[in-house]
Amino acid sequence: MPKYTIGVDFGSLSARAVLVDLSNGSVITSAVKDYPDAVIDDYLPNTNIALENDWALQNANDYVECFIDTVKRTVKDSEVNIDDIIGISIDFTSCTVLPAKDDGTPLMNVPEFKDNPHAWVKLWKHHAAQPHADKLNEIARRRGETWLDYYGGKISSEWLFPKLMQIVEEAPEVYDAMDTFIEATDWLTWQLTGVKVKNSTTAGYKAIWDAETGFPSKEFFKELHPKLENVIEEKIGVDFQPPGSKAGGLLPEMAAKVGLNPGIAVAVGNVDAHVSTAPTGVIKPGTMLNIMGTSTCDILLGNKKVPVKGMCGVVKDGVIPGYYAYESGQNAVGDIFAWFVNNAVPGEYSEEARERGISIHQLLEEKASKLNIGESGLIALDWWNGNRSILVDTNLTGLLIGMTLDTKPEEIYRALIEATAFGKRRIIEEFEANGIEINGLTVCGGLPHKNQMLNQIYADITGKEITISEHLQTPAIGAAMFAAVAAGKENGGFDTIEEASEKMAKLREETVKPISENVEKYQAIYEEYKILHDYFGTGVNDVMKRLKAIKNSASKE
Repeated sequence: MPKYTIGVDFGSLSARAVLVDLSNGSVITSAVKDYPDAVIDDYLPNTNIALENDWALQNANDYVECFIDTVKRTVKDSEVNIDDIIGISIDFTSCTVLPAKDDGTPLMNVPEFKDNPHAWVKLWKHHAAQPHADKLNEIARRRGETWLDYYGGKISSEWLFPKLMQIVEEAPEVYDAMDTFIEATDWLTWQLTGVKVKNSTTAGYKAIWDAETGFPSKEFFKELHPKLENVIEEKIGVDFQPPGSKAGGLLPEMAAKVGLNPGIAVAVGNVDAHVSTAPTGVIKPGTMLNIMGTSTCDILLGNKKVPVKGMCGVVKDGVIPGYYAYESGQNAVGDIFAWFVNNAVPGEYSEEARERGISIHQLLEEKASKLNIGESGLIALDWWNGNRSILVDTNLTGLLIGMTLDTKPEEIYRALIEATAFGKRRIIEEFEANGIEINGLTVCGGLPHKNQMLNQIYADITGKEITISEHLQTPAIGAAMFAAVAAGKENGGFDTIEEASEKMAKLREETVKPISENVEKYQAIYEEYKILHDYFGTGVNDVMKRLKAIKNSASKE
């Protein structure tokens, strides 16, 4: 009889559960539920407490509600014998963190802190900690901290310590009251098992931890803020478990709520991008994996550890045992296209899409596909939500240049897609300049499955052949694969994630190859992109930052 595991992927807006057949990687059933409070960026729920610019919070209770709902429906709809479901695992967007008490209670659920924004979950794209990231980077550079090179020369405002610095400086009462500052993936796993286990992946990529050297010194943290001198012992901890480890067994009360057997294996928490390597077959060096959705995260395996400007981190055994795993990415990709569709497409386009029974994105893709390369005269910078790699600066903003009174929506739509591909090429070139081999790209996520024009543009701009994942719910399936490793071969799972990948990875046979004529045409436009990239992104002209400062000042009046 086949065995099954469940993976639950917690994205920016929803949770998706899948029940997966371990014999072939097929999804038997799945269920999705949106977070009731979604992304909290205007007001705290049920209050008139306004949030400032660049805040992005979430409700920890939404995660539990969505876990129970999606897993319960997935199990019920499958009609699989629950005795054959041997494990469960989750993955999250990261760095998504929250303060909690020793018993696991989120500080936002403590009555005296429920109206304090700093007691809520800080989502990965909470960028209000940028001044604190700037301070951390300045201190690290002044002290000559060698670990900074292995985070691309900058720690992002999205990472753990800038977010914690913001709390300690703006809400010290929250800092004092928390017993732990914990990734959401670890917190929810804690709720499933009753055991607080922190994973080595987020510690390595998001929290400046190294398996060999540990954390930076107490002196460094004290310079960040006096209260942080003993932050590791007091709020973070030093014990981290690798991906695929068993965090514990599913608690009886949680098992009853979702319809599973108590005690089945629960893997340590993981990151959405990192669990995606196994189901896409990216288990060896040479291929960059692009997980493409609202944002894009890149994973690249290597045999050596070298500093690369703007990378998000490099961790040995961080994704696949035996390899160094490099991470990079772009803060907004699908979010940019969604912004344009929601705010800048004329009504007649939406009406045409409705009449033809297609989505507005399909209509724009159809119209944009008919354009010649360079025909629009447009070029854009892909910084609508800041730049993650290689500039690591969330104070950068979007740019579109070349518009005339004749500019059409489909021309802008295509220019925005091209901008994200140019950004990807800039990241790739930085890795290659540092001796990290990239022979091709493998892509997964919603975008490459929906937009074939996008796939061809990426191939033509990067000059790389693109392989597309067959799995539609790649992170959730990846989480299920790590659950199978946590369960172990003796229970019907696997001993290693490589074994799971060989059995369960699925890729489309047809690849997307660069068209030489298009590659040549895009080269000229890419040269212009690089000029704009450096002009606005490296301090030659900080107009974006000055305008953002004016915006922030005006919003407080």
